[in-house]
This record gives sequence, structure tokens and C-alpha cells, in this order.
Amino acid sequence: MSKRSLRWLLPTAALLPLCAITFLLARGNGDGPNADPAPKLAVSKVTHVTVYPDSALVTREVEVPPGTGTVELVVSPIPTHIINSSLYSEGNDKMRILTTRFRTRPIKEDTREDVRKLEDEHRKVSFSCQRIQADMQAIEQNIKMLTKLEEFKSRDNSDSIIALSKHVMECRAEKGKELIGLQQQWTVSNEQLEFVKRQLQELTAGTTRVERDAVIVVEKSDAAAGKVRLNYLVNKASWRPQYKMRANKEDKGNVLVEYLAAILQQSGEDWNGVDVTLSTAAPCLNAAPPDLNALAVAVIPTGAQPPMPHGIAMPTRGEFARQGKALREQVTQEYLKKDVGNAVKFANEAAAVEETWRLLYSSREDLNAVLRGRVRRDPNDEGPSVSYHIPTRISVPSRPDEQVLEVAKIEMKPDYFYKSVPVLAPHVYRQANLTNDSKYVLLPGEATMYMGSDFVGRMNLPLVAAGEQFTAGFGVDPQLQVTRVLMDKQKTTQGGNQIHKFDFRILVSSYKAEAVNVQIWDRMPTADSDTVGITLLKTAPELSKDGLYVRENKPQNLLRWDLKVEPTMNGEKALPINYEFQMALDKNMTFGGLQTK
Repeated sequence: MSKRSLRWLLPTAALLPLCAITFLLARGNGDGPNADPAPKLAVSKVTHVTVYPDSALVTREVEVPPGTGTVELVVSPIPTHIINSSLYSEGNDKMRILTTRFRTRPIKEDTREDVRKLEDEHRKVSFSCQRIQADMQAIEQNIKMLTKLEEFKSRDNSDSIIALSKHVMECRAEKGKELIGLQQQWTVSNEQLEFVKRQLQELTAGTTRVERDAVIVVEKSDAAAGKVRLNYLVNKASWRPQYKMRANKEDKGNVLVEYLAAILQQSGEDWNGVDVTLSTAAPCLNAAPPDLNALAVAVIPTGAQPPMPHGIAMPTRGEFARQGKALREQVTQEYLKKDVGNAVKFANEAAAVEETWRLLYSSREDLNAVLRGRVRRDPNDEGPSVSYHIPTRISVPSRPDEQVLEVAKIEMKPDYFYKSVPVLAPHVYRQANLTNDSKYVLLPGEATMYMGSDFVGRMNLPLVAAGEQFTAGFGVDPQLQVTRVLMDKQKTTQGGNQIHKFDFRILVSSYKAEAVNVQIWDRMPTADSDTVGITLLKTAPELSKDGLYVRENKPQNLLRWDLKVEPTMNGEKALPINYEFQMALDKNMTFGGLQTK
């Protein structure tokens, strides 16, 4: 064999192992001719979403291709803000779900269309800024060169000096204009670049360069194509109720209640043309009630300091309430971790703390306060579980702003009246008793009030069950005026007591064209002990006979008059309310002041 042939064979022999290794690696990576084909993405779309107060259940319909046997479906992308344990699939008699699992993979760029558009714009503006900056630097270098030319002087030819000077001045003026124009372009482009950056930051807040896929393995017994449902819970989604109440400017016609829902959706995927259900349920909590444990009581010697439960330092209602609330929050956390045993344990401990206060440390005044309704239910307590289905398909894109949609429009027949509390405010407020005759439970929320098309104010709407009556306020009516004056006060002594008498007058004036019903509210002081005696001596007209007022408010020395005010009652003919009350206490005692409770 010749030396020339040998030189050709040696490099070829050296390449053979490299080719073999490359071929094997290609087979191992799935790039070779006999590698298994990569799974194709299944066609899917979001069809239904149930929005909860702090999450949302998303349902996707996934298309299954024709054929029998086992098929693997890849659904991509799955949103970032997903609760891992919530992923599950639903099939039917002819398509059995074998497994449903997650798969993550890194991505070069965000696949959302709006994000891609912003990133493309960011890239273009950034390149434009770089080009402008390069042009500015080139012009600055040219100006420096002109400065050097300006310093050059020719001794032999004065004409060349004049020509050079003229050239330098013209070039300097031209380059100066170009530089100013480029600086202005750079300022505008830089502002645009910063704006696009802020948009990208808001849109991609909390996202990562990792895409999640759902892989569903389906066993088919029928060759026809079909569909399966993929369900998962996402965070960064919530809703809250809002209301608009519109009444006529005259006391006629029904009140129109617009039931609205403000949805905050930042799950990372858009819900386009989907059925939406709004729910107040908490899907992560346990659906069954906790088991009740026995309640043990500890007995200690008289005078000994009792051991306070869970580190409570002193037996005050506030300390017990805070400890009970902390334990209730722990119950929720344990349910979220799916530790039902610990959740039941903390629920029983929370109830033990609350019952310790009721049975061992609460006073008669505390019990009376509860009976009078002064200790209200915690607004954070779990409320009713209700759902509202939106009748039309809607689109809810993933974005940081709240999106308001209409749940229902409800007409309610009003029973109008006017209410004034002159000791607190000089105005008379227009109100209406409304009955919720609809099938909807009205959840607590903010209501915006209108008289016709005029905005009159806001109010907090309480929980209103279907069929329940509630009161809505529609702002101030300047045609009604109320004044309250202390007419006289006296101090006398009777035996060992000092008697303080007070005489008040309230005047109600009407400038309306028709008679209206007005409620006037006032109050006397109350005393929780027998050291002070407080008595209503007389009142004209009489106090209200309303059953609810007599039961709930009158025992607290709150005064209410139900009046019918005619349109002629103003000026000297204003409707008067006169009442007197007295406070009696030992002559060796004195008042320490008044405070609200």
C-alpha cells in the first residue's frame, strides 16, 4: 500500500468510532431513525371554571384521537399557580383513565401570546436604543475630530484656512443638530423601553421559565374519537360580591338591585368563552364535621392561680378570643395539609378555650351583652356555601386588575321611610325596607347607592338570605331637617341622693310635598350597677311600639319615635318631641364621665 493511501485511511479510521458514538447518542436521545416519536400535544380548551373566595377549579376538555388501546395525552401548558394535589381526570365507560401526572420542562420564553408580543416589542425598542446610542457616540467622535481640525493652522495658504474653517463650522452645526435629534429619539425610546419593562413585570409577576404539562394515560375500548375532562385547582384567583342599588327620586316604583361579582384572576392562563360559576365554598377544607372530644375540668385549691390554657396570661375576654382565633386558623392550615387528625385536635382545643371563658370567667354583664346582641359574630367565620352560575359564557383573562361581571338583576318592592339620629348627625336619611324575594342569597359586600342616575353614597350590605328583609340607605334628604336642644337641667337633693334632671327638645321640619314616615333616634345613659338610677320621666309623643325595638333596643335606653310628618310642619309649626329623664346617685358620689359601649 502506498504512503498516500495510508495517509488517507488513518483519518478515516479515526472517524469511525466518533460516528458510532454519535449514532448511539442519537438513539439514546430519541433523535435516531428508530427512536420512539415524541408525544404530541393534545387539543384542549378550558370549558368551565368555578371561582371560590381564594382559588378556582378549572375544567379542560381534552380531545382523544380515534383508535383503541392505550394512548398518552399531553396537555400543555398547565398554569404555574396550580395546587399539585388537585389534578385529576374524568373519563367514561369507553375511556378509562389509567394515570394523570405532572411533567415540568424548562422553556426559553413565555408561551403566552400577550407576553410574547411584549417581549418582541421590548427587544425591538432595546435594539433601537442601542442603535441610537451608537450613532450618538459616532457623532461625538466626529465632533472631536472637527475640534482637532479647527486647531490645525496652515501657514502657506490663507484660502485653505478659510475653506477649512468654513467646513468645520458647517460640519459642527450639522453634527450638532443630528446629535440633538438623536438625544431626543433616545429619550423617547428609553421612556418607551421602561414602560414595556413595567408591563412585562406586571404580566409575568410570579411566573418562572418552566412549563408544566399534564400527562394523561387513557385506555380506550372504542375506536371512535372522544373527550376526557382534566380538572385542577389554581391559586391567584378569587371573587367578592358588589352591589348597585337604584331607587327612583320619588317614593314610587321598585328598587333595582344589580348583583355584581369582582373577579381577580392571575392564574397565568386566560379563560376564554367559558361557563363560570361563583361559589362561597372552601374546597380545600374538610367536607365533614370534626369529631367532638370530651371536655375535662381541672380543680385546684381556692386562691391558687389557675393554669391558663395555651399560654394565656390573664382571664380577659380579649386574650381568650385571640387565642381561640389563632387555634381556628391552625385548623384551616391543617385541613389544607390534609391532616384531618390534627385539624380535629385544634378544633377541639379552640372550643375548649372559648368554653373556658363562657363557663368560668364570664360575668353576668358579659352574658347580658350576648343576649342583647352586642357581641356580634366574627365576620371571618365560615358563612353559607352558595353557588351562582353565570348564564352566559364569558372571558376572564389573566391580569392583575379586578374584572366585574353581572350575576343577576333583582327588583324589590320598597317600604320607604326616613331616619334621623340628631345626636350623631344633623341630616335626615332616606331608607327603604326591602325583602329579598329572589332565589339568590345576598352575601356581605359593598353596595353603591343611586337615586335615579345620581350617586348618593355607599353602604355595607349584610348577609341577606332568600326571603329575608333588610334595610338600605339612599342618602340624605335636605327637604327634612331635625334639631336637638337641651332645654333645661336641674340638680336637687332628696334624702341621701342627688337628682339630676334633663329636659330635651327635638324639632322635625318638613319641606316636602307629601307626608312621610320618619324615625327619630336618641338615647339616655345606661348603668350596669345599682349605684346610679336612670329613669325616663316623660315623653311626648310616646316611644315606638315596634316589637323588635322594644325587645332589642329599649332595654339599652335607646329612644325611638315613629312619626308621620306632614308637609306643613315647618317653621313655627315644626313637629316637637319633648322628653325628660333623671339620674339619681348617692350625694357622696360624683359622675366620672360618659362613654359608649
